[in-house]
Amino acid sequence: MTTITTLDELQVLYGESHERSRRKELPRLIEPYRALIEASPFVVLASVGPDGLDCSPRGDAPGFVQILDDQTLLLPDRPGNNRIDSLRNIVLNPQMALLFLIPGVGESLRINGRAEISLDPELLELGRAQGKLPRSVLRIHIDTCYFQCSKAAVRSGLWDASRQVERASLPSAGDIFRCIYEEFDVEAYERDLQQRLRTSLY
Repeated sequence: MTTITTLDELQVLYGESHERSRRKELPRLIEPYRALIEASPFVVLASVGPDGLDCSPRGDAPGFVQILDDQTLLLPDRPGNNRIDSLRNIVLNPQMALLFLIPGVGESLRINGRAEISLDPELLELGRAQGKLPRSVLRIHIDTCYFQCSKAAVRSGLWDASRQVERASLPSAGDIFRCIYEEFDVEAYERDLQQRLRTSLY
């Protein structure tokens, strides 16, 4: 047998999970989890829809994901590419997950729950940044919170400065677009990129 096809086969291969890993999955935030969310400037949003899965990065100043209470979070939607893949999924299926990362910290926090897209003026105001309101906010109802250990970050050397990759050693965004589009002005794109970043983040 070279492929696992049943849950029983999977259980035999891995055995039982440690009791500690089961007990740390909680149905609401505790104070240490609040501290992690408030310190995080980057979260990955996972959602599912009729066309499959989506995993999308979200980032802003630490604390941009706001805690309304111990079972409710608020995630403002900042300007992006307007594909709105995650939002389309959430309209059709509210199930979603968040993975919070904190620079320099190996541990992460995973939250599973259900989201709704809100235009409530009070919630939009809470998401204001750089003087601008988000177009919408996700109000997230927490089902489970799970504190993830640092093994993946340690193995990957994620925050190890000596293992950082020089950006110039990889294809630029312009180089990638040139491979996708038949006609693409890389020089113009990269010349204007910094200006776009300064004016379109919010």
